[in-house]
Amino acid sequence: MRVLLFGRLGDLAGWRQRSFDPAPVSLAALKALLAGEDGALGAALRGPGVQAAVDKTIVRGEVALAGADEVAFLPPMSGG
Repeated sequence: MRVLLFGRLGDLAGWRQRSFDPAPVSLAALKALLAGEDGALGAALRGPGVQAAVDKTIVRGEVALAGADEVAFLPPMSGG
């Protein structure tokens, strides 16, 4: 599974793309893994407005990642 971090999330983590094999079984497990490696990133992922996309589809709440090829985390966006 490929994990992508966009915007300030990638800046904070110091990476924009990583592969995980084996893949975590759920979005919560992935967030816990990332938070265990980097507390600041974990806090940022829990922040307001951060969204997750699984295989290019925005998801809300907890989802299973079985068979997922890509998970992307997107920082809060502002529009104008």
